[in-house]
Amino acid sequence: MSEFDLGRRRVMQAVGAGLLLPGLAPAVIASVKDRPQLTDGVQSGDLMGDRAMIWSRSDRPARMVVEWDTRSLFGNPRRFVSPLADARSDFTARVELTGLPADQAIFYRVYFEDAQSGVTSEPWFGHLRSVPQTRRDLRFVWSGDTVGQGFGINPDIGGMRIYEAMRLRLPDFFIHSGDTIYADGPVPAQLATESGRVWRNITSEAKSKVAETLDDYRGNYRYNLMDENIRRFNAEVPQIWQWDDHEVVNNWSPGKQLDERYKSKDIHSLVGRAHQAWLEYAPMRLQSADGGGRIYRKLGYGPMLDVFVLDMRSYREANDDNLGTAKPFLGREQLDWLKASLKASSAQWKVIAADMPIGLGVPDGEIRPGVARWEAVANGDPGPAQRRELEIAELLGFLRAQQVRNYVFLTADVHYCAAHHYHPDRAAFQDFEPFWEFVAGPLNAGSFGPNPLDKTFGPEVVFEKAPPAQNTSPFAGFQFFGEVNIDGQTGEMSVVLRDLDGVAVFERKLQPA
Repeated sequence: MSEFDLGRRRVMQAVGAGLLLPGLAPAVIASVKDRPQLTDGVQSGDLMGDRAMIWSRSDRPARMVVEWDTRSLFGNPRRFVSPLADARSDFTARVELTGLPADQAIFYRVYFEDAQSGVTSEPWFGHLRSVPQTRRDLRFVWSGDTVGQGFGINPDIGGMRIYEAMRLRLPDFFIHSGDTIYADGPVPAQLATESGRVWRNITSEAKSKVAETLDDYRGNYRYNLMDENIRRFNAEVPQIWQWDDHEVVNNWSPGKQLDERYKSKDIHSLVGRAHQAWLEYAPMRLQSADGGGRIYRKLGYGPMLDVFVLDMRSYREANDDNLGTAKPFLGREQLDWLKASLKASSAQWKVIAADMPIGLGVPDGEIRPGVARWEAVANGDPGPAQRRELEIAELLGFLRAQQVRNYVFLTADVHYCAAHHYHPDRAAFQDFEPFWEFVAGPLNAGSFGPNPLDKTFGPEVVFEKAPPAQNTSPFAGFQFFGEVNIDGQTGEMSVVLRDLDGVAVFERKLQPA
């Protein structure tokens, strides 16, 4: 058994069990109730170069201490300490580990030190594999949509089992493609499903109503972290988070009209609170841009892969019929950043992590009878690019002109899985090279679809798997995640779509240009 596998076993034996490893003991002997508690496990994220972010949360004002080593017995630990975590951040804390050796198993343990007494918590253990600097096989997974349509943590089926299915694939990292929570989706004690079975939920006060206050939004993240599968997954798989709409409210844009469930009708206030809570709970590296709140970013993963994380929500104009002259969707600054970053990338593969699909029509009700409002890029018109489509046309035309090759779009949002191939021969807008878009999800939510194709960019459905009826419960099994494998020798990319049990339902092999 390798050191990494042995360490994985030790980590999982220790997670949540309060075990102390050699060399780690509380500064002061104290009863359990007097010691800080790690309430929500640990997470790692945003690996880049020799760095990684570590996240956790305490139950009181405390400083998070993270120690890491390349050996699971922590014979030579390196120590990092966070600033004080207190009520201003909901007691969440993060530190950035630096100086990590390339392509190594990194074992870490996290504990909190009480701000007043110095008493320490019991530790929580995790591990990750650092970013390689040379070519090697890579594997990562992606999906989206957690605890939607009222389907929460169901103890009768073992909770959110798809997270366990992803963990067992031993990925290098995970991209959460948005809808990390459903702040607008209360979780009742039980739901009747299409099969007649009763879906039973673990409940919490925060999930008993739609989120409006900052504490409401925070409580949505804490609810998800109650699930054992998620906590186990978080301790083993580094994550890359992006957000979409349900972190605030369904289909939000600056023009969103809130329904009768909301006491305040000001969408901008809700967005501000939701954004703060997302930043507090995401295991991401905070950026200086946008007042420290920018979400779009690039993460390099050695010579084989660059990941470009988009924010298709924060810079858009109000949802409308999506016809006519250009309106911001990505926004000029993000679009220019994406073009320049893709052009500068020397990675074998360039993954564009998009929280919404390009060629699928995603409706958002009607502006008036017979005139559809649209939520994503597509507008239901198969003709030349219009409105939001013009940004995508500019991007695709630029990539062709600059001869940028080997880019793939990965997305979620629509609650079924699919593989789409885009080709100019089928398109109204033709100034681009053929490319692929793969769709996964949901992780633990109602299943929908399939959505209609918009032919502006010439998509073809090569594969799709969707439920027979809308809002089908997870009982029916239409829950999906995607997996990407990159061969370190040949550069071949294999994209696999997997179901709730990790069984492959589709695979496509792509050769690098």
